[in-house]
Amino acid sequence: METTHQINKVELRTLRMEDYDQLAGSFKRIYGDSDEFWTHAQIKKLITIFPEGQVVVIADGKIVGCALSIIVDYDMVKGDHTYAQVTGNETFNTHNPNGNILYGIEVFIHPDYRGLRLGRRMYEYRKELCEKLNLKAIMFGGRIPNYHKYADTMRPKEYIEKVRSREIYDPVLNFQLSNDFHVRRIIRNYLPNDEESKHNACLLQWDNIYYEPKRDQKVERKPTVRIGMVQWQMRPYNSIDELFEQVEFFVDSVSDYKSDFILFPEYFNAPLMARYNNLGEAESIRALAKYTEKIRDRFRELAISYNINIITGSMPYVKDDGGLYNVGFLIRRDGTDEMYEKIHVTPDEVKCWGLNGGNAIRTFDTDCGKIGVVICYDVEFPELTRLLAAQGMQILFVPFMTDTQNAYARVRICAQARAIENECYVAIAGSVGNLPRVHNMDIQYAQSAVFTPCDFPFPNDGRRAEATPNTEMILVADVDLNRLSQLHTYGSVRNLLDRRTDLYEVKLTPHPRTPLPRRGE
Repeated sequence: METTHQINKVELRTLRMEDYDQLAGSFKRIYGDSDEFWTHAQIKKLITIFPEGQVVVIADGKIVGCALSIIVDYDMVKGDHTYAQVTGNETFNTHNPNGNILYGIEVFIHPDYRGLRLGRRMYEYRKELCEKLNLKAIMFGGRIPNYHKYADTMRPKEYIEKVRSREIYDPVLNFQLSNDFHVRRIIRNYLPNDEESKHNACLLQWDNIYYEPKRDQKVERKPTVRIGMVQWQMRPYNSIDELFEQVEFFVDSVSDYKSDFILFPEYFNAPLMARYNNLGEAESIRALAKYTEKIRDRFRELAISYNINIITGSMPYVKDDGGLYNVGFLIRRDGTDEMYEKIHVTPDEVKCWGLNGGNAIRTFDTDCGKIGVVICYDVEFPELTRLLAAQGMQILFVPFMTDTQNAYARVRICAQARAIENECYVAIAGSVGNLPRVHNMDIQYAQSAVFTPCDFPFPNDGRRAEATPNTEMILVADVDLNRLSQLHTYGSVRNLLDRRTDLYEVKLTPHPRTPLPRRGE
């Protein structure tokens, strides 16, 4: 739309009473049951009860736009309601400072200044105010002024769908959709005098992704999480004490950097199999499994002592049914722990060791957000991590063990893909070196790393940090969870939001299983 004024300076500020005469002389009301402008007393009351909710746009010293709002409780507006009800018949007695919804009651732009995105400025102000006040959402009843042209041939629902698909243009609804509002429902008789909309309105909502429900005891989650990864050197150990001398060295080192997590590789304890090299491969791996519960208990002591969440890599584990599995443990710094399982075992693990694939697919809550853990080969199956993403996973940990560069490349490339498609961080850690006296563990190749989505708040190539290949070391990197929240809503592309769930879906298949134990509760 062409404008008739060129603007040299734009200002956005809160509404003042001295602005009233200019507003009343320049604008007609859009909402409400009459064309008369808001009275002096009504504007004064809005400024008195909620001053930061009333805002004007000024172009070269002239007020050219205004937005008015109140705060209400969600239960009041989540269903059918009218404009008169939500405004208390325009008395604004419905304003509730302890409510959780910023409700828009008026927005107008002078006709000569439309098409300059001035309305968008006021909406951005509202969004910032919603976040600042920790409100759940912005809501309002949106008019559909072009609906009267189509009312004889389609219902409001069909009209909205055609506006959404750009088959029909509606000046109000198109603007709201482009500003990230979504239609919750149709409201009948919202404005009885709105003949253009045929008395219909769309209940529109913009969700505050940073909203935190009020609790008696608020749990603080760190926005920045520090991850430490151990690129583990395979070397001979004669006992579990010798093994944990090296383990504690790494836990100590990583915790000195105030890390929140430390990640160990898959089968990091394999050197202990050397004493069983006289046995067959299947017998030696089951002998190694005898150490697993002791290793878990030793890790718990370290998690508490060094105040760090430990992801223990993986190790063989014999369940009560006699089956052999590849498992690991999330051990929180408070001493509680949970087991995770390798779901997809490699053909070699089946052939040489007789391993079984696990059945538990779930995320874990921590004091640094929700995490997922998949073991090595698992990361090559995108369905698995998509299920974890659907459960709210923010960081994916991947302990791995690969012997050749092409095997490593599969893990690395798939891990980076999982970060992009699931809009999460992915940390991988593997082992280096060789174990000449252990069957099926000859050589190791690894480069540990942290991957991110590829968008403006993140590294261009999605690589947050990388270790030196094939060298024993630790890698420490920070990840910002707030950036993930921004990406989910404002990303250049939105891989989770834009999925065509009307065409396909990924879902868990019901599987009878005994819940895995969680200790410390």
